[in-house]
Amino acid sequence: MNLPITTGVVEMSSINRDMVSARQDLLLVGPDHVIVPLTADLSYTRQDPYAVTVSLDVNLDEPVVWAFGRDLLAAALHGPEGIGDVRAWPSAVSAEVEAEEEDGSWEKILNIVLGPPSECARFEASAAGIEAFLAQTYELVPAGQESAFLNLDAELAELLSQA
Repeated sequence: MNLPITTGVVEMSSINRDMVSARQDLLLVGPDHVIVPLTADLSYTRQDPYAVTVSLDVNLDEPVVWAFGRDLLAAALHGPEGIGDVRAWPSAVSAEVEAEEEDGSWEKILNIVLGPPSECARFEASAAGIEAFLAQTYELVPAGQESAFLNLDAELAELLSQA
Protein backbone atom coordinates (compact mmCIF):
# COMPACT_ATOMS: atom_id res chain seq x y z
CA MET A 1 0.00 0.00 0.00
CA ASN A 2 1.52 3.32 -1.06
CA LEU A 3 0.25 6.31 0.88
CA PRO A 4 1.74 9.65 -0.11
CA ILE A 5 2.88 11.78 2.74
CA THR A 6 1.13 15.11 2.63
CA THR A 7 2.96 18.31 1.96
CA GLY A 8 3.23 19.29 5.55
CA VAL A 9 1.29 21.07 8.15
CA VAL A 10 -2.42 20.41 8.22
CA GLU A 11 -3.18 23.45 10.33
CA MET A 12 -0.91 26.01 11.93
CA SER A 13 -1.91 28.77 14.26
CA SER A 14 -0.15 31.04 16.65
CA ILE A 15 -2.42 30.70 19.68
CA ASN A 16 -0.95 33.64 21.51
CA ARG A 17 2.32 35.48 21.93
CA ASP A 18 3.67 32.69 24.16
CA MET A 19 2.85 29.59 22.11
CA VAL A 20 2.95 28.15 18.58
CA SER A 21 1.02 25.03 17.65
CA ALA A 22 0.45 23.01 14.50
CA ARG A 23 -1.19 19.84 13.27
CA GLN A 24 1.12 17.70 11.16
CA ASP A 25 0.36 14.57 9.16
CA LEU A 26 2.69 11.69 10.00
CA LEU A 27 3.12 8.17 8.77
CA LEU A 28 3.89 5.47 11.33
CA VAL A 29 6.13 2.93 9.57
CA GLY A 30 5.52 -0.44 11.15
CA PRO A 31 7.07 -3.86 10.68
CA ASP A 32 7.22 -5.00 7.05
CA HIS A 33 6.64 -1.34 6.05
CA VAL A 34 2.99 -1.35 7.14
CA ILE A 35 1.97 2.31 7.03
CA VAL A 36 -0.46 3.93 9.48
CA PRO A 37 -1.40 7.56 8.83
CA LEU A 38 -1.59 9.71 11.99
CA THR A 39 -1.99 13.35 12.86
CA ALA A 40 0.31 14.88 15.46
CA ASP A 41 -0.14 18.07 17.41
CA LEU A 42 3.14 19.99 17.63
CA SER A 43 3.53 22.70 20.25
CA TYR A 44 6.20 25.09 21.43
CA THR A 45 6.05 27.58 24.29
CA ARG A 46 8.25 30.36 25.57
CA GLN A 47 8.01 28.80 29.03
CA ASP A 48 9.94 25.74 27.77
CA PRO A 49 12.05 27.37 25.05
CA TYR A 50 14.34 24.42 24.35
CA ALA A 51 11.63 21.81 23.70
CA VAL A 52 9.08 20.87 21.08
CA THR A 53 6.20 18.69 22.24
CA VAL A 54 4.58 16.15 19.93
CA SER A 55 1.23 14.67 20.91
CA LEU A 56 -0.02 11.65 18.98
CA ASP A 57 -3.63 10.54 19.06
CA VAL A 58 -3.38 6.79 18.67
CA ASN A 59 -6.93 5.93 19.77
CA LEU A 60 -6.01 5.29 23.39
CA ASP A 61 -7.57 6.99 26.41
CA GLU A 62 -4.68 9.44 26.51
CA PRO A 63 -2.51 10.76 23.68
CA VAL A 64 1.11 9.67 23.51
CA VAL A 65 3.28 12.72 24.24
CA TRP A 66 6.97 13.17 23.48
CA ALA A 67 9.13 16.21 24.13
CA PHE A 68 12.48 16.72 22.51
CA GLY A 69 14.95 19.45 21.70
CA ARG A 70 14.00 22.10 19.16
CA ASP A 71 17.65 22.21 18.07
CA LEU A 72 17.65 18.45 17.44
CA LEU A 73 14.60 18.75 15.21
CA ALA A 74 16.08 21.70 13.30
CA ALA A 75 19.46 19.99 12.82
CA ALA A 76 17.78 16.75 11.69
CA LEU A 77 16.41 18.57 8.65
CA HIS A 78 20.04 18.65 7.40
CA GLY A 79 21.53 15.38 8.65
CA PRO A 80 21.26 12.56 11.20
CA GLU A 81 20.79 13.77 14.78
CA GLY A 82 20.08 12.34 18.20
CA ILE A 83 21.08 9.33 20.20
CA GLY A 84 19.12 7.08 22.51
CA ASP A 85 15.34 7.51 22.55
CA VAL A 86 15.05 10.30 19.96
CA ARG A 87 16.74 10.11 16.57
CA ALA A 88 15.90 11.90 13.34
CA TRP A 89 17.31 12.30 9.82
CA PRO A 90 16.22 13.60 6.42
CA SER A 91 15.64 11.49 3.35
CA ALA A 92 14.70 12.29 -0.20
CA VAL A 93 11.43 10.34 -0.22
CA SER A 94 9.25 8.22 1.99
CA ALA A 95 10.21 4.60 2.47
CA GLU A 96 6.93 3.66 0.78
CA VAL A 97 6.53 6.38 -1.81
CA GLU A 98 8.86 6.45 -4.77
CA ALA A 99 6.84 8.57 -7.22
CA GLU A 100 8.31 11.83 -8.45
CA GLU A 101 6.50 15.08 -7.82
CA GLU A 102 5.06 16.96 -10.79
CA ASP A 103 8.12 19.22 -11.09
CA GLY A 104 10.45 16.24 -11.12
CA SER A 105 11.79 16.84 -7.60
CA TRP A 106 11.41 14.55 -4.63
CA GLU A 107 9.63 15.62 -1.49
CA LYS A 108 12.04 15.75 1.43
CA ILE A 109 10.96 13.60 4.37
CA LEU A 110 12.00 13.85 8.00
CA ASN A 111 12.34 10.44 9.65
CA ILE A 112 11.78 10.45 13.42
CA VAL A 113 12.45 7.43 15.61
CA LEU A 114 11.14 7.48 19.18
CA GLY A 115 11.99 4.92 21.83
CA PRO A 116 14.87 2.61 22.58
CA PRO A 117 16.38 0.85 19.55
CA SER A 118 14.82 -2.51 20.40
CA GLU A 119 11.27 -1.13 20.83
CA CYS A 120 11.13 2.04 18.78
CA ALA A 121 8.46 3.61 16.60
CA ARG A 122 9.47 5.20 13.29
CA PHE A 123 7.54 8.12 11.84
CA GLU A 124 7.82 10.06 8.61
CA ALA A 125 6.83 13.72 8.33
CA SER A 126 7.05 16.30 5.60
CA ALA A 127 10.30 18.18 6.16
CA ALA A 128 8.65 21.30 4.69
CA GLY A 129 5.89 21.11 7.30
CA ILE A 130 8.35 20.69 10.16
CA GLU A 131 10.49 23.52 8.78
CA ALA A 132 7.46 25.85 8.61
CA PHE A 133 6.57 25.02 12.22
CA LEU A 134 10.15 25.62 13.37
CA ALA A 135 10.27 28.97 11.55
CA GLN A 136 7.34 30.14 13.67
CA THR A 137 9.05 28.93 16.85
CA TYR A 138 12.16 30.93 15.96
CA GLU A 139 9.99 34.03 15.49
CA LEU A 140 8.68 33.47 19.02
CA VAL A 141 12.09 32.72 20.56
CA PRO A 142 15.12 33.36 18.33
CA ALA A 143 17.90 30.77 18.26
CA GLY A 144 20.42 31.46 21.01
CA GLN A 145 17.92 33.51 23.04
CA GLU A 146 16.26 30.58 24.84
CA SER A 147 17.89 31.23 28.22
CA ALA A 148 16.37 34.73 28.34
CA PHE A 149 12.92 33.10 28.56
CA LEU A 150 13.68 30.72 31.42
CA ASN A 151 12.38 31.54 34.88
CA LEU A 152 14.70 29.39 36.96
CA ASP A 153 13.41 30.71 40.28
CA ALA A 154 9.84 29.67 39.43
CA GLU A 155 11.00 26.28 38.17
CA LEU A 156 13.04 25.65 41.31
CA ALA A 157 10.13 26.70 43.54
CA GLU A 158 7.84 24.29 41.64
CA LEU A 159 10.30 21.42 42.07
CA LEU A 160 10.76 22.13 45.77
CA SER A 161 7.00 22.30 46.34
CA GLN A 162 6.67 18.77 44.95
CA ALA A 163 9.29 17.35 47.30
